[in-house]
Amino acid sequence: MAILNKIRQKTVVLILVIALALFAFVLSSLFDNQNALFSKSPNVVATINGKDISRQEFMARVEAQQNPNATTTQIMNQVYEAEVRQAVMETQFEKLGLNVGRQQMRDLLRANLQSSPQFLNEEGVYDEAKLNAYIANLKETSPEAYAQWIAYEDNVSAGALQQTYFNLVKAGTTATLAEGALEHKLEGDKVDVKFVQVPYTSIADSTIEVSKSDIKSYVQKHSKEYEVEASRNLQYVKFDEVASLEDENLIQDELISLIKGSVSYNAETKKNDTIVGFADMSEAKAGVFVNENSDVKFNDAYVLESSIVGTLKDSLSKLKVGDVYGPYKDGKAFKITKLVAQTKLPDSVKARHILIPFVGSRAAAPETVQTEVEAKKTADSLLAVIKTDRSKFVDLLDFSIDKVSNEAEGVLDWYTYNTMTPEFRDYTFENKKGDLAVVKTDFGFHVVEILDQKNELNAYKLATVVRNIEPSVETEDKVFREASNFVVNTEDKEFQAYAKENNLPVFPVTSVRVLDENIPGVGNQREIVRWAFEKTRSVGDIKRFPVSSGYVVVQVTAKNDAGLMNVEDASITAIPAIRKEKKAELIKNRANTSSLEAFASSEGQSVKTASAVNMKNPTLAGAGKEPLVVGTAFGLKEGATSKAIAGDKGVYMIQVTKKTPAVKLDNYQSYANQVGEQKLNAVNTRLLSALKDAAEIEDNRANTIQ
Repeated sequence: MAILNKIRQKTVVLILVIALALFAFVLSSLFDNQNALFSKSPNVVATINGKDISRQEFMARVEAQQNPNATTTQIMNQVYEAEVRQAVMETQFEKLGLNVGRQQMRDLLRANLQSSPQFLNEEGVYDEAKLNAYIANLKETSPEAYAQWIAYEDNVSAGALQQTYFNLVKAGTTATLAEGALEHKLEGDKVDVKFVQVPYTSIADSTIEVSKSDIKSYVQKHSKEYEVEASRNLQYVKFDEVASLEDENLIQDELISLIKGSVSYNAETKKNDTIVGFADMSEAKAGVFVNENSDVKFNDAYVLESSIVGTLKDSLSKLKVGDVYGPYKDGKAFKITKLVAQTKLPDSVKARHILIPFVGSRAAAPETVQTEVEAKKTADSLLAVIKTDRSKFVDLLDFSIDKVSNEAEGVLDWYTYNTMTPEFRDYTFENKKGDLAVVKTDFGFHVVEILDQKNELNAYKLATVVRNIEPSVETEDKVFREASNFVVNTEDKEFQAYAKENNLPVFPVTSVRVLDENIPGVGNQREIVRWAFEKTRSVGDIKRFPVSSGYVVVQVTAKNDAGLMNVEDASITAIPAIRKEKKAELIKNRANTSSLEAFASSEGQSVKTASAVNMKNPTLAGAGKEPLVVGTAFGLKEGATSKAIAGDKGVYMIQVTKKTPAVKLDNYQSYANQVGEQKLNAVNTRLLSALKDAAEIEDNRANTIQ
């Protein structure tokens, strides 16, 4: 009872403790969830100058893009850049109070649509009333089409505002006469010099030691060059699904059975069915057989001997029509080939034609009205006339829709076998010079005359069963097991050591960023990148992934935070730069003379000369562009010699032999104009980048887009 009384007396304290515990629990859960309180909603792709881009509207724009040659990630990046550009420009429009008024929009639409037939009146003049009627009809009949029209107007308006903004910036971009005078001085001031160059290559890289602390110091000193986004380093091994020798032998055995044919028991008829082999098959059935049994469809055309390569070419001369050659390996396939027919064909033909289209043919124009039957009658009539008098062929070209060949009197000059559509090709190659006929193709009816043929060659019609060399199901299962076993075994063993035990090369990948999709060596692997950046991912984690060639087993080897690049990654560019600095110090420390000749002699170099050097193009003949060296020369008096200077390609000592000042002008306006033109060009190329750099952009794509 005494205990209960004490508890009652401390009730307020207990309530306060419980409340604080609950509050602490809530706070911890909020801080554990990075999307809570201070983080952006997962539905916000980016925030640009305070404006949120929602995931819904962003993905709608991505889905609206039509680009079969781009990956989804590439399209997303393109849309993101467009959104950033639009938001950055809109901020500028709002600051300046720029907008497109009603009359300006009318003028813009007139400029864009004045050649569109649907908005022209009877006199062929742009009619705004027609445009207004068109928009009103869209609004009434199709909300979707009307929304597209509004989007079109928005694009026109945005384009006009951007042009106005650029013009305003350009209007304020000028160059003064003082700038013109400086430009003239940079071009006109000249010096003649003698110099000695000691190339950095004169000291072997192997003699220069670069420590990790050297790299770290260099990175910190050049921090802007080494700022990086968060990234991951990976390593992986590949397990390729490649057909085994057993798989290849099985494919060959199957092809041999196709050649010989087979007898199989039919459970329904309770009789043996005889399947005719490829070797005993007639020409008419060979094509059907190929289409039923081959990975490549039958090509019902002759092949000229000159275009046949490989072992088949050597064996063709020994085959008779009906014979089968193979199985033989050709690249990544096994083949069996039946010689269906043999003849002689020219390697090129010259012909002329009159093309009569019909409704539905590929050559039909919008005004074509003839049916197929009517077009055939027209072609037959023209053929009859030409047969009686071939000189009338050119006169009848008005009937032909092929305006290109019409300009050459209907002539198609010397084309090879596979140039023309099959029906046209077959007639002109398989018939004789002077023959006339009507030939139907997908384009229409052709009245054809064979004008000439040359270079008869052996030609073969071949029926080829192709079986691509692919791994069997058993081989695929084996590769899957090997990849899976690698994952299991590397839980207890070091990744690279176990790979070496199994003769598997390890492929390292550095600096993979959160929005990347390409993994060198395996291509587009967005799934691997997403996995590497998951919140729960740790260094050392391993996973198997399917790829187009089989499987890869990937391990995370490093998690690099945003900031300065780590020493290992920075070493690629830092080490050469550090070596150059150290070599420069070595050479400068050896330069204990003020004489060019003595310096050249001690370093095994020669004294060189360069004339009319200016600061606009700071180049030394025989040494290349060396701005610091040339700048030093302009700071010396005539006859003076510099100390050793660390340049871009080596260490230099330079002596000024002559200084020629620029000729003074009465007016520097022409040079000021040059500078002004350079500034205007810079507006076009650099303004948008400068606005983006100055904008506040919070990129949240990594958390919102998978």
